[in-house]
Amino acid sequence: MLEKKWYVVYTKPRWEKKIAAALEKKEIEHYCPLNKIEKQWSDRKKIIEVPLFKGYVFVCPETKNKWDLKMVDGILNYVYWLGKPAVVKNSEIDNIRKFLNEFDEVEVNNLDAGINENVEVKKGVLMNYKGIIVEIFGNKAKVKLESMGIAITAIIERSNLEKCII
Repeated sequence: MLEKKWYVVYTKPRWEKKIAAALEKKEIEHYCPLNKIEKQWSDRKKIIEVPLFKGYVFVCPETKNKWDLKMVDGILNYVYWLGKPAVVKNSEIDNIRKFLNEFDEVEVNNLDAGINENVEVKKGVLMNYKGIIVEIFGNKAKVKLESMGIAITAIIERSNLEKCII
């Protein structure tokens, strides 16, 4: 059995959830990671879900239907790497899911952030995961997971990190 391939598609601005709903109707496997954030209005606070990757949705189409995705309203194109649609490893999709399940304060940053030290997570869902510290403040550190030329960062207690060699 062939391992399934995940790709990334560009979407129209703020169409990520609409595209996920359209792909659901067409029974095409997809993943639109949603981040829970607290929104403050003048009279109340509310937790809302916003796409983690603005303008992108992960898709896992059958090989024969791969190009039909461009016909879905709101999908602009595949994300390309070296002239071909970029393939995202299953492990990267799993790591994104773990990040969103484990951490509340998840944000996406470009990889041009300065690289400081390699670390390994000692506790939690990401135990034994190796990453790079981007920033340190007080008892916490921002740790990045490289994926598709971007980095997902999560705030982790420094006591749960251990220096390592990657």
